[in-house]
Amino acid sequence: MKNKFFLIFLILIFLPNCAGVASKGLFGTGVSIAFDPRSVGTQIDDSIMQKNLSGRIILLDKKYLISIKSKVLDGRIFLTGKVESPEEKLKLTKLAWEMDGARSVRNDIKIKENFNFKQSAKDLLITSQLRAAIIFNKKIKATNYQIDTYKKKIYIYGIAFTLEEKQEVIKEAKGILDVENVIASIILVDDLRIQKD
Repeated sequence: MKNKFFLIFLILIFLPNCAGVASKGLFGTGVSIAFDPRSVGTQIDDSIMQKNLSGRIILLDKKYLISIKSKVLDGRIFLTGKVESPEEKLKLTKLAWEMDGARSVRNDIKIKENFNFKQSAKDLLITSQLRAAIIFNKKIKATNYQIDTYKKKIYIYGIAFTLEEKQEVIKEAKGILDVENVIASIILVDDLRIQKD
């Protein structure tokens, strides 16, 4: 019975994400193949690596299912979220580095503090404002950015087609009211190992 529940749980988590690369469009949080400058093979490799990493993180502790987010771009792993102690943060970093094909690991995981509703609401508002700004800015062609905000600091992960686009995304982020810092981990298409033809 326990194995059946676990199998159903895994299917519910991973099966909807199998179509995520191609099915989420302009307003989704995923990356549309048509707009992604990575080759299809690289997209598949990154997707498999991200699913494997997510599974290993969940196996480490079930509480990480909600508290930790990961993103893989061209073998580069980005971690965000909140943990209870510095030891947990180090353990997750080590786990990410142990992934086959990991080229680098960027750990932006924060240590938890007491919940502050006002701060959480402000962070959510900042994230929403930046998502809207990116969607409506005609100079930003790519829709493949992940945005996280923590204590008025915006963390942006994604792939830009040009240096101008990267600078435009950062400019939009810095233009939002009450933003204290912008940490951009934006890779340029020219920096990818294998590019789409």
